[in-house]
Amino acid sequence: LSLNIGGSLSDLIEAVLQSLGSSFDAPFGDTNRPNKQFYQMIEDFRETLEVFPLSPSDTVEAHRICVCVRKRPLNNKEVTKKEIDVVTIPGNGTLLVHEPKQKVDLTKYLDNQVFHFDYSFDESSTNDLVYRFTAKPLVQTIFDGGMATCFAYGQTGSGKTHTMGGDFSGKSQNSSKGIYALAAQDVFTLLKQRRYSSQDLCPYVTFFEIYNGKVFDLLNKKATLRVLEDEKQQVQVVGLQEMYVSCAEDVIKMIEMGSACRTSGQTSANANSSRSHAILQVILRRRNQLHGKFSLVDLAGNERGTDVSSNDRQTLAETAEINRSLLALKECIRSLGMDSQHIPFRMSKLTQVLRDSFIGENSRTCMIAMVSPGMASCDYTLNTLRYADRYTQTHEWIVSILLLIFSGNCFLCILFLETQYKVSVQ
Repeated sequence: LSLNIGGSLSDLIEAVLQSLGSSFDAPFGDTNRPNKQFYQMIEDFRETLEVFPLSPSDTVEAHRICVCVRKRPLNNKEVTKKEIDVVTIPGNGTLLVHEPKQKVDLTKYLDNQVFHFDYSFDESSTNDLVYRFTAKPLVQTIFDGGMATCFAYGQTGSGKTHTMGGDFSGKSQNSSKGIYALAAQDVFTLLKQRRYSSQDLCPYVTFFEIYNGKVFDLLNKKATLRVLEDEKQQVQVVGLQEMYVSCAEDVIKMIEMGSACRTSGQTSANANSSRSHAILQVILRRRNQLHGKFSLVDLAGNERGTDVSSNDRQTLAETAEINRSLLALKECIRSLGMDSQHIPFRMSKLTQVLRDSFIGENSRTCMIAMVSPGMASCDYTLNTLRYADRYTQTHEWIVSILLLIFSGNCFLCILFLETQYKVSVQ
């Protein structure tokens, strides 16, 4: 920065502003850009990696608990700000976060952290591909008389509602492209098959939200509902309307009707953020008796109190309740993964209504952790990955390490061990 000290104060201010503007608005190729060095370091690292993108022809493995991660593309706002993409997905269930850091002597370096899941989806993955490896295998479970749950977890703006509910353009919604609708289509495809058409199975749908610890029916004018345990210790959502559906198009209409009623609010990441947990349930009944149930959950975004645009008491309480219920869900899934005799489902309304998905031998669960790729979201991305990573078991560490070694990624194996150590001490 070269300044003319003898000039006027206005000249000095203008020179400083011009200097700052050139630093923050310059393209990647401009050496004045503050994060140019980090960008180049990440690109150089990516060139050393072998990439194995997930393909629709790949084998879908059977998991009682499946934990996946999906990276969305940089959005228009991030592109305009020229944010750096700090997330890389080489494939084989692996994800890397290139966390930019700076030493005391101002030397810049990357803390490359490796996470391993059952499946990892990069920014080019479609909802159809994600569905094939996550929710689609669970559809068969409810026809076999079991309970299935698939939920999307992540920071506000990470793509949860897009993944579960479909494409949005303003307030209009194309639900046919979301996991909700894709699951419904497969349910009706199976119902038409000979082995199930003779079983007298009837499909029903419920759609409700949990907001501030209260339950509301999204298909019945947001009527307030009560959650109670019956004499058999089965959790019942009293008053929840089960709507009979005759085709997938009926389900899509109900998704769009219910989504329009869902509670939303403003956060620093999203001007129209979902502030409730939305639960769509596809239920199969046989002679009025429950045969199977598929719960598809779009969770509210995990936020800190400073992330909401309003600091009023109600908004802060809302954020605290969201985080409390997400913590309860984590504890239930972790207990389920450890085959614990006690599942703490009474910790929140969310885990109460999902109780029958946590118990019983014929229950399956899939978690899709959604992450944002931008450098500004790095802390949130790491929090989401650590949340999901705690579901994995020690024996799954061994499987992950062997997969990395046999694929020739010994360097990633070392980074994975370092990352697991950091997670374990936090």
